[in-house]
Amino acid sequence: MGDFPSRSAVRRPTDADGPPIPPDQRRGGQPLGGGGALPTKARFSMESGFRGLSTAAGAMVLVIIVAIAIFLVSKAVPVLSANTENFLTYKAWFPNDTEPRFGIAALAFGTVLSSVIALLVAVPIALGIALFLSHYAPKRLATPLGFVIDLLAAVPSVVFGLWGRDVFSQPVQDFSVWLNKYFGWLPIFGGDGPFGRSILLGSLVLAIMVLPIVTSLSREVFQQTPGMNEEAALALGATKWEMIRTAVLPFGKPGVIAAVMLGLGRALGETIALALTLGTTFTISANLIQSGGNSIAANIANTFGEANATGRGALIASGLVLFAITLVVNMIARAIIYRRREFRDSSA
Repeated sequence: MGDFPSRSAVRRPTDADGPPIPPDQRRGGQPLGGGGALPTKARFSMESGFRGLSTAAGAMVLVIIVAIAIFLVSKAVPVLSANTENFLTYKAWFPNDTEPRFGIAALAFGTVLSSVIALLVAVPIALGIALFLSHYAPKRLATPLGFVIDLLAAVPSVVFGLWGRDVFSQPVQDFSVWLNKYFGWLPIFGGDGPFGRSILLGSLVLAIMVLPIVTSLSREVFQQTPGMNEEAALALGATKWEMIRTAVLPFGKPGVIAAVMLGLGRALGETIALALTLGTTFTISANLIQSGGNSIAANIANTFGEANATGRGALIASGLVLFAITLVVNMIARAIIYRRREFRDSSA
């Protein structure tokens, strides 16, 4: 039929032609068939090596966290068994006595109180700065201003602590006297003094330290708002603030919450700044302006040098509580970030 040979014209191989040629030796060593042009996959490649290194790095983080937890627990359990008071409810701190007596209640209260007040001060300011940089400021101003704010995170804690103790304490003391004069009927501003190294001073210094973290993360979240959402709000006649309130803030809510939680973790673990700005009292009081207050991290820095073996174990036990608190806070922050696919994809 036409130019096509018939089946009978096709010559079939016989034994006289010799053994068949293996497929991998035909056409210059390449096997026949559609996949013959594809190179065989190497057993060890750069991709598999990078995947292995990434997996090992991620596993190493978990190993380090578990190792830290095991160390803290192993050092804290013997000392806690020797404690003659309830570790979670006792307020005083006398681990160096013949009969050790120490508790975490006052320290945990001061840690949480100073951190919460710091967030109450820092978060509104941080959100305002983030919105200004992302939606109001011109680019030639937003870029250098954002860079300057990010530089605050690189300032060492001891610098903030020394500045708060030697420079910022006097304005805060004057402000405390004013609060006590006009709002002394409130328990948080009551008392007869002295007003100096107080929860208010430590919280304001913490707020300055937390500010760049919350600002930077919130600004990145606000800049990820889809442009179509903003344009749709403006097309419907919304003002600039109404567009931010209806399109930007709802979209960035999970990211802002995560930024606040990360800032809280930063404030909970701060040591030197609070050690230089807080008092060393072991009391539970809601008064913010009177001298006093303490935190877990500050107590470790202040008393570690004079602690004996039991005292060091007690400090490690308090560090275990702080480790658990900060770990829970950061886990909650990461869970909030992964709730939305936009943030999960951008962090992958």
